[in-house]
Formats: sequence, C-alpha cells, structure tokens
Amino acid sequence: MKIVFADGKTLGKDCDLSGFEKFGQLTVYPVTSHAELAERVEDADIILTNKVVIDKEVMDSCKNLKYIGIAATGFNNVDIAYAKSKNITVTNVRGYSTDIVAQHTFALLFQVMEQISYFDSYVKSGDYSKNDIFTHLDRPFMEIAGKTWGIIGLGEIGRRVAAIASAFGCRVIYYSTSGNNNNSDYERVDFDALLRESDIVSIHAPLNENTEGLMNSSAFDKMKKTAYLINVGRGPIVVDKDLAEAIDGGKIAGAGIDVFGSEPIPSDNPLPGIVNKERIVMTPHIAWASTEARNRLVNEMICNLEAFLAGEKRNVVN
Repeated sequence: MKIVFADGKTLGKDCDLSGFEKFGQLTVYPVTSHAELAERVEDADIILTNKVVIDKEVMDSCKNLKYIGIAATGFNNVDIAYAKSKNITVTNVRGYSTDIVAQHTFALLFQVMEQISYFDSYVKSGDYSKNDIFTHLDRPFMEIAGKTWGIIGLGEIGRRVAAIASAFGCRVIYYSTSGNNNNSDYERVDFDALLRESDIVSIHAPLNENTEGLMNSSAFDKMKKTAYLINVGRGPIVVDKDLAEAIDGGKIAGAGIDVFGSEPIPSDNPLPGIVNKERIVMTPHIAWASTEARNRLVNEMICNLEAFLAGEKRNVVN
C-alpha cells in the first residue's frame, strides 16, 4: 500500500510521522504544488494532506486512491462530494487544538490590550532605570473583568473561551452564525447587538457563506471605539483592508489576528503596514500549533486510518 503525505512540513520537524509506516510504504513531501501533485500521488492508495487541494482532477489521476486523511478539522481543500461519488473515504480530525486555540485567544488579547511588548521594551531599553517614579503610566490599559465578551461561533473552542472569559469576570454573549446554536449557559444575541455591546469580540466560527466577509467596514462601524477584535477562526471572515482602516481610523481600539484572507499574507496586505502598529498583534496562523496539539493531530490521523483499514468509520466527513 502506498501512502503519500503531500505537505508534511506543515506539521513541523518535531512531529513523528513514522507511525504511518506500519500501514504501507510512506512517502512524505515537505510541500507540494498543485502542478506537482498528480504525478506524486498517481499510484497512491492513501493521500494525507493538511492544506494541499485534492480536487476532481487529482482524484481522476489516481487509479488506486481509496482514502484521503486530512490533517485538520476543516475539509474545504477536498472535493468531498466527488470523493464520495468515487467511493473515496475522507476523514478529518476534530478537537485536537481546542485548548491551545483558546489559550492563544487570550495571549493575543493580553498582548495587544496590555501593550506587553511596549512595556517590555521600556524596561529592556534602560528607560525604566532613568524614571523618577516606580512605575510607568504612559500607556493606559483596561481590565477585562466586568466587560462584555462577544463570541462569534459558540462551538467547542468558542465554549472553552466563554468559560475562561467567565472565570475572568466577563459577561459572555454570543452570535450563532448558523442560527441553530442555542446554548442556555450564555446569552444569544443578534449580530448587531453583539457588535454594539461587546468590549471584546472573538471569532471561532468556520468559513462558509454565512461568515465570509462578516467583519467588514459596516461591522466595525457598529463596534465600540474601545473594543478589541480577536480572530483565531478563519481569515476571510475578516476583511483585512477594512480592519486596517478601522484600526487606523479609530473605529476600534485594536486587534489580535492569527489568520488572514490569504496565507501566507501577500506583501501588499494592508495590516502589517498600518500606521498604529502598536494597536495590532499578528501571528502566522499558529493558534492550533502547540507541540501537544500537533502530536495529538498525528495520533488521531493514525487512528482514523487504522479504523478505515479495519472497515470501521471514524471521523468520516463524506
């Protein structure tokens, strides 16, 4: 059995992929372009992929393909319907990164809200040693206790963030992007109310027709000028250009962003070039990627494949 991992580099050098070798001949490519893909997988029985697109053309070029294992929760990079029509099983991995994504949500918020980098640089530069008082109050910041935290997408990660925010003393409200989520633990509001009332808005929703471009100029107009936006969901939910204008235009206080409209971000993305750079913190889509989470991901992928070969269904998306 031939197994091809199309983009093993996306899981990091410290992830051990040798567990797949017990199922067959494993070939791991660091990265694979779409032009390279068909040739690399033409004899594969199994394709493993994180972000490489597996479309109709690729599946048609594979004469032996039986299984596609996605190294992620999202599966929009695979033509699920066409795979089903060809009797190709597709699996994903759920829940492996809940803890670290929730943790990173707060890391981004505290970094931008409390201006940690500024105060750290102030001490390290030697300026603190020259100060005439024991503290430095040039950058005021707020507490989150007593504030309203609005969550867009109250799934597993959203609920974890809600619980932590509640522990910090926040009032938690949420907007259901599907319209089907009714969680009695927190107050459900419409989108405009969430924007209007929230001091912090965090995004934990999937990308779909209901969420693409949701956070645009019109949405930022409705937020408090003192509010912060955190996006650890999907990049295209936020219109990057509109966010840059909202920050520099004083529509919101700041943002913490881990995902972008296009990744890696193109050189002309407006966010790195904003004037008020201290009001945004950006990380390169790493909220999911703690050492523990990546190893859980690989272990779950191995279990998914093992179940498939045993004739069992586990995390099948089609």
